[in-house]
Amino acid sequence: MYVLYGQVNLFLPQSSSLKDKRQIIQSMIARLRKRFSISICEVDHQNLWQRSSLGFSAVCSNNRDVDLILQSIHITLEHYEDDCNVTDLTYDLITS
Repeated sequence: MYVLYGQVNLFLPQSSSLKDKRQIIQSMIARLRKRFSISICEVDHQNLWQRSSLGFSAVCSNNRDVDLILQSIHITLEHYEDDCNVTDLTYDLITS
């Protein structure tokens, strides 16, 4: 069993209101949840217009699934590169 967890810090330079920010963040979260059954939510900077921090976690049965989920996160973040910039992406893996 593999447990993947991490955090993504984002900067949203085009966002001019909390409504703009939440549209982008909710779209990103929905895309990741739809593709993979991972837990993801905004964990910090909820009241700032141009910053966000997303926490994510997933339980996988093999290492290939872990790589697939990480790749999907990277691809999704690249899809939103016009709206946001990744300032930090950290993750860790627990195996048992």
